[in-house]
Amino acid sequence: MTSSSPGPALRVRVPGVSPSVRDFLVTEAGSAVFLLAATVLALVWANVAADSYEAFWTTAAGIHVGSWSLDLDLEHWVNDAAMAMFFAVVGLEISREVTRGELRDRRTVAVPALGALGGVLVPVLIYLAFTAGTDAAHGWGVVMSTDTAFLVGILALFGPACPDRLRLFLLTLAIVDDIVAITAMAVFYSESVSLTALGLAALCVVAMLVLRWLRVWQLLPYVVVGVLLWLAVQASGVHPTLAGVLVGLLVPASVPRREHVEAVTGYAGDLVQETTAEREHLAELAARAAVPTSDRLQRMLHPWSAYVVVPLFGLANAGITLDGDVLADAARSRLSIGVAVALVLGNAVGISGAATIAIRAGLGELPGRVRYGHLLGGAVLAGIGFTISLFIAQLAFDDPHQLAEVKIGILAGSLVAAVLGSILLRWLGERLPLCSPGADGPPPSLPPLPWGVQV
Repeated sequence: MTSSSPGPALRVRVPGVSPSVRDFLVTEAGSAVFLLAATVLALVWANVAADSYEAFWTTAAGIHVGSWSLDLDLEHWVNDAAMAMFFAVVGLEISREVTRGELRDRRTVAVPALGALGGVLVPVLIYLAFTAGTDAAHGWGVVMSTDTAFLVGILALFGPACPDRLRLFLLTLAIVDDIVAITAMAVFYSESVSLTALGLAALCVVAMLVLRWLRVWQLLPYVVVGVLLWLAVQASGVHPTLAGVLVGLLVPASVPRREHVEAVTGYAGDLVQETTAEREHLAELAARAAVPTSDRLQRMLHPWSAYVVVPLFGLANAGITLDGDVLADAARSRLSIGVAVALVLGNAVGISGAATIAIRAGLGELPGRVRYGHLLGGAVLAGIGFTISLFIAQLAFDDPHQLAEVKIGILAGSLVAAVLGSILLRWLGERLPLCSPGADGPPPSLPPLPWGVQV
């Protein structure tokens, strides 16, 4: 979609924030479109040709090298291997924000961080209230996390004008939320552990720490150790996506030394004087050394994670047969209702309540022109618990009937949260504008990116 094309464009304008955060938001917003399309396709496929859907995702595929082999079906290649890339991107974003981003300032992070904790605890308590005394109670982790891609995408499509500070506030909240959810996933939803394999994983972590200590800036060593770490964690019984998180957190995110930055000018000048392949190579290496390693890895992984891995995950996991009997059972199921209510009401009450307590206690404040009403609208929207919710559901439930009920609850709760949050934020945006006073309309946008996404 070009700027002259009719119809609304998906705009993500974030003036006054770092280009890296802006790029992250743009990619997440575009990812939401692909994820939504994949979810709809999965539902149609599963209801039109259920046998075909099941047969495809249970197709075995493996890697064999001599006597060593790794055999998984296609669904587990997506959930266990490809999703490690998604969690690596989450870890990279957390590391960057803690090192030099929004999470450095205690007062900036206090309100969304405490809001995130409220958005974890209250939904879990509501879920446990609905499932108390049943074997479904162990699935409490399903309602813990907010889907960042859908959250940012909905804000871009249907949110109020100029929601930049609100978007960053909710992004910070989602990052803290992800930290808690990933920790719970690793601790409570792992299978029996192999200490030998876990020891090998620990050696890989040490190797990555040594690379950091040696100030290695090349990507290849971290990628090689990361792959070995994934294999070790996969063999250990702990869910292998944890390896992705560890890679994201351990790859250096600090700003390179000044001499590395200054060297770029010298090598670039040499290239201008004589354009040889050798000088081009040296200038390229100097430029790479001047950019944080985590930024370069995230730039490489994030588009693949957003536009390929996450939609594939939705396609592999959102396929539910929605016939009359299934829907009738879900409508009466404490499990389905508990998941939906926990996502919508739990996040609305938990996030807005905990954030309000943090503000009243003087621990922090809402950014810019964000008001309590926007906080409530954003809290409702944070009830979209799609990707990690489905992911934890796959780990927590072995019974196909229970898993179907949980998925219906996730889809229903996420849909209600998206609609109610969008309506509330749009209505509030008209009465409590987020744009700066005296601004002559929205800031100019840069040229549009593919799929109508504009920065």
